Amino acid sequence: MTLTLYPAIDLKDGACVRLKRGAMAEATVYAEDPVAPARAFQAAGCRWLHVVDLNGAFAGRAVNAEAVAAILAESRVPVQLGGGIRDLAAIERWLSLGIARVILGSAAVKNPALVRDAARAFPGRIAVGIDARDGLVATEGWAETSTLTAEDLARRIQDAGIAAIIFTDIGRDGMLSGVNVAATAALAARLDVPVIASGGVAGVDDLIALTHAAARLEHGQIEGVIAGRALYDGRLDVATALAALAGAAHTDG
Repeated sequence: MTLTLYPAIDLKDGACVRLKRGAMAEATVYAEDPVAPARAFQAAGCRWLHVVDLNGAFAGRAVNAEAVAAILAESRVPVQLGGGIRDLAAIERWLSLGIARVILGSAAVKNPALVRDAARAFPGRIAVGIDARDGLVATEGWAETSTLTAEDLARRIQDAGIAAIIFTDIGRDGMLSGVNVAATAALAARLDVPVIASGGVAGVDDLIALTHAAARLEHGQIEGVIAGRALYDGRLDVATALAALAGAAHTDG
């Protein structure tokens, strides 16, 4: 199986940025108009877009709604959205506006009933983002760290009917230090829902390693990988990434 590449469009104050380990003060602006990278990723062959309202993650409500709407207006591929989505009304609003999949993060920890209600109301359209710092789940835009482990949270909500779990190693996010293949594979092996890897993708080698790890799983599934800074910094181009994922999958298959 070929892993899905999810190019990340992180929104801060209306612009497309990348953070280091989630620190808002360390934002690098890559595009004042976030529609530009959305168009480029689609033109290069991406089948999904991964969009995060960073301000919204801290505020607990939509802050970059205008930018998200602009991306949706130009998108010919499905868009998944996370950041500040904390109630059923917000989920329903985004889905009605054209978002294909809503990502719940802090809400999964603080309001697990919401995950179950949303997954029941919108089958296949709810994902849960589990962001871990040293194995412990972080919330509120990574400003708070809980006492709950990533695996414990995943096990609690995996039977809710969610589409996927997005697992991010915060310590690697935006650092180009390499995706945490071992932790991603270990989590996927213990779950019955697909896992999407996130955080630290530095180049083609990470994508190939993830694909090989996915192929070795006797149980569980690594469905895709989110890439951000490497794509914007030029360390990884979309065509090369897609070819590497397809080639590695063919080799394993």
